[in-house]
Formats: sequence, C-alpha cells, structure tokens
Amino acid sequence: MARISAALLAAACLVPLAVAAQEAPETQPAPGAGILLELNGAVPTEAGDCRLTMVTTNRLDEGLARAAWQVAIFDPEGVVQALPILDFGALAAGKTKVVLFELPQRPCDGIGRIIVNDVAACQADGGDDLGAACLTGLETQSRVQIDFGL
Repeated sequence: MARISAALLAAACLVPLAVAAQEAPETQPAPGAGILLELNGAVPTEAGDCRLTMVTTNRLDEGLARAAWQVAIFDPEGVVQALPILDFGALAAGKTKVVLFELPQRPCDGIGRIIVNDVAACQADGGDDLGAACLTGLETQSRVQIDFGL
C-alpha cells in the first residue's frame, strides 16, 4: 500500500510540471520576423588564426538559396582591418544553422568589433533577390567578448 501511495504522490507532483511546460511561451521567433545572426564563439586555431562560430536563424517565411553578408572587422583600437564575406549558403525557412569561419592571419585578440557592413547575397529559393529583407530585418547578438552588430 505504501508503494501505491508513493507512486500516486509522485504522479501528482509531475502533473503541474507537465501542464506548466505546455503553457510556457514559445521560444522560437515567429516566422516573418527576419534573420538572426549570432557571434557564438571566437577561438584561436593551431596556426593562430581566429575561428568564428556563427549561428543564424532564418525567421523569414521562405527559404534562402544563398545568404551572405560582408562584415567589417575592427581591431581593438577601432581601425578597420578587413572586409570579408561570410557566406552561409542555403538557409531553410525556420531553420537554425551553425557555420565556422576562419579568419586567416587574424588572431582573435586582435579583433575588437565586427559589424555587418552590407548584404553580399540574399536570394530566395524561388530566385527573388531579398537583399533589403536580409539587411533591414537583420538582428545581431554576440555571446563572446567581441562586439557584433549592425
């Protein structure tokens, strides 16, 4: 009898947690909300270059055949050092994608800030150019010491 009571008590305690989890607000952004670019990591390679981990989420209503942005890399003193293009390739609608980019001859501690300078490519699966949507609907964030923004 004690086993049945303990089982019923345990089940009763789990029910409110399950209900609360179902009622929690959705954490995924709504479709049509643009694109999120996140600088998620910056680590040195064995050669001393900086390897950036970028996470992007396509929150547009349609997939992209190709998405690429030109970024400006500033040193810690604020001087522009490079203007590389970060090419993410295809981005399915509603999909999050992780891509690594190596910056040759650029150590991570030599980077003070990175900004999105311009759209290099933003083509919908159907062929339409969505350049404006890939810039005006762009949101950025950083999880590392390097500032990242527009």
